[in-house]
Order: sequence, then structure tokens, then C-alpha cells
Amino acid sequence: MRMNVKDMDHRKIVDGSYWEKIPAYKEISTETFRDYKWQSKQSITKPSKLLDVLKGLVSDDFIEDVSQGFARAPMSLRISPHLLSLIDWSNPYDDPLRIQFIPVASRLREDHPELRFDSLKEQSDSPVPGLTHRYPDKALFLALDTCPVYCRFCTRSYAVGIDTDQVEKIQLKVNADRWDKAFEYIQSQPQLEDIVVSGGDAYNLRAEQILQIGHALLSLDNIRRFRFATKGPAVMPQKILSDHAWTDALIAISDRGRQLGKEVVLHTHFNNPNEITSISQEAMLLLFQRGLTVRNQAVLQRGVNDASETMALLIKRLGYLNVHPYYIYMHDLVKGVEDLRTPLSTGLRLEKQMRGITAGFNTPTFVVDAPGGGGKRAIHSFEHYNIETGISVYSAPSVKPGLFLYYDPIYSLSQSIQNDWGNASKRQAMIDDALDVAHKNIDRY
Repeated sequence: MRMNVKDMDHRKIVDGSYWEKIPAYKEISTETFRDYKWQSKQSITKPSKLLDVLKGLVSDDFIEDVSQGFARAPMSLRISPHLLSLIDWSNPYDDPLRIQFIPVASRLREDHPELRFDSLKEQSDSPVPGLTHRYPDKALFLALDTCPVYCRFCTRSYAVGIDTDQVEKIQLKVNADRWDKAFEYIQSQPQLEDIVVSGGDAYNLRAEQILQIGHALLSLDNIRRFRFATKGPAVMPQKILSDHAWTDALIAISDRGRQLGKEVVLHTHFNNPNEITSISQEAMLLLFQRGLTVRNQAVLQRGVNDASETMALLIKRLGYLNVHPYYIYMHDLVKGVEDLRTPLSTGLRLEKQMRGITAGFNTPTFVVDAPGGGGKRAIHSFEHYNIETGISVYSAPSVKPGLFLYYDPIYSLSQSIQNDWGNASKRQAMIDDALDVAHKNIDRY
């Protein structure tokens, strides 16, 4: 059956003074709202300030729910006026942007019993602090530990942002010595060709730091390509349009890379079509006109983009902006956000439904970042998936030996299986059975 998605809906992008519905921003001019310095300065970092802005927009019960939610959250708060203005405050519980950034205690669920600190084992694969070398020819460079906004679902909630009541963070602050050690290691590994510059978020690097990192990597003979990773365009597109030094630095690195026969791109992170406004469109057009490739990596989240129509609209709208939908990640096992995860079956369904809605090069790959350090695996490439117990098993022969298990959220399972997950011996028996079947399936090939 063809999905009920109107062919032109992806072109209907939010325009006008959408921020004026927030009383605190009602008198803010277009010029001021489009200034990244104002956006950054007015970004809310304290729950009490957020609740002050929301007074009159939401009920007292909702405000109390948010207060309790932050008390239990692993991530600190930072949310831009741009983002705050796009939330439907007449229905905050179901709004996909509120769900991503503002926790409410009433919707939280217990963490999965198999959740582990740093579930992707990035630190275990770090030869020097802030550099993860997992794949043979690619490494992840965590340049800093701050972001323009903080996402509830952040995989690196163990390090990103300030300490919370729930998590004491590992520090990955900007540090010249740490950076130099990372560059020295990259140079010492001739098989490395591809670097992801992330954090934290590259948006929070100053222009001179973008140039420093970019020129350092371009000077290494073994490096053929790298990407700056940032949530920024989805939450503060004004920076691309008004922080001319930062944008010029990014383009300068991209241009020099092209002259050297090396690829420099931007990876960003839109999760829902409501995040895209006319300002976003203008920012992406500027980068496109200046020759920079932009790709998107989204995270599959319950209530945010797990409906077929929503995911299709996101993919089509990104393509309309010349942003290539690249990856859709199954949500990692992260502390404090079990309410956002979906079962693997949801991803499998969406993968099937998205194929054919647009050109193949604008159709994302659905992946599981295998817990334990197996890396990104195509969602359908499991060795075994038991939809009843919610256990899927992956192998990663080109990355590291062993089997890697991903777990559906327990709320999505039958009550009897939920009860079994609460029993340590039955839980282990389910895991052992899944591993046994996976081994047998592998032995058949």
C-alpha cells in the first residue's frame, strides 16, 4: 500500500516570524532573531529559566513534570530560542522537538538492564584521549565536549556537557596538547584515511580552531577525507548565515581540500521535518552554493520520527535542501532515555517503506551501532533477531571478532517476557539462547 504522503508536502517549509508566539520573543525583530550571537546568548541553560519562559504557555502540572524530569536527566540543558520557538506548546507532551530536548518525568522509563556506561566502548578503542580508532581506515576525533544545544539522547552523555545529578562527566575540553597527540597518532597510522571531527559539536569550535584542525589534517599525506560533525544547522542555522568568520573558515578548508584532491564535508543531524525552517533552507543553500557537501545522520526515536509519514517527509525535505540523508541510527542504549527507543522491528519496517520514495542516493541506510564496539551494521544484517525476546545479534568481521547484542526496549515486549527480563537467570538464558542461534546461523555459511 502506498503511504499517505502528499507529493509536495516536503516543500512546505516554516516561514515568517514563527518565534513571536513565544511571549518572551514577541518583540524580537527579524534581524535580531537571525543573529547567531543573540541566539547563543539567549540560549537557556537553567531549568528555572526555561520554566519562566514557558509560563502562560503550559500548565503548572507540565512545568512540575519538566522540573522533575531534569532532576533525573543525564544531560544538562541548553536550548536555543530558534528551537524553543518551533515546539508546539499547545501540545507539548506529543511535540517531537520537546521530546528530544526537554525531559518530563511522567514519560521516563527504567534503563534497560543490559545498559552499560559508554555502551559503544568508544573509550576502549581510544589509543589517545579523545580519539577513537575502531575501523581500519577511519578514526573519530572528539575535539571538545560542548554543543550549541544538548540532546537528551546523546550517545556521549558520559562526556558531553556539564555534570548532572545523574552523571559525572569525563572531560574532553579543548586542549592543544591533547589535539597534538591525536594528530601525531593519526600521522603514525598510515592506514588511516578518514577522520570524523566531532565532540561535542564542531559548531562550538571557533573559526581559528576550524582552520587549525582542518589544515592539520589536510597536511597529513595519509588523510584523504574528513567531515565536521554538528547538530548546529538543525538547532541554530543562524550561525551559518551570520557568523561569517566560522562559515568562511569551513569553506576555506573545503576549498583547500578540493585543491589537494581531498574531500571535506559537513555532517549534520536533523531528526524531524519540523526542525527545518526557511532559515535552515537559506543556510543550506549558502553552503551548497559555496561548494560544500552536507550529509544528514538521524536517530530513530519514538514519537519523533518512527511514523512512516514523518520519516518520509524528513527524507524528502532534506533532499529538497540538497542535504543528503545518509544514516538513520537505531537509538543507542543511553542512560535516562529508554522512553525514546524503538524496537529493531520498527527500523526494519521503516527501511522497507522508505526504499522507493525518492532517488537512491537520497535514501538513507538504516544502521545499528553495535553495542560493545562492533561499529555500524546495516540494520537487516543481523545473525539472529528474536522479536519475542527483543534480542538481536550482529557480527562485525571487518571491525573486531565476537558477537554484539542489541536489545529492544523492554516496554515493547509482551508482559511475560518483560517479567523474564526482570529475572536475572531467565535474562541470561534468553541472551545465551540468542548467541547460540547466531553461532549456528554463522556456521551455515
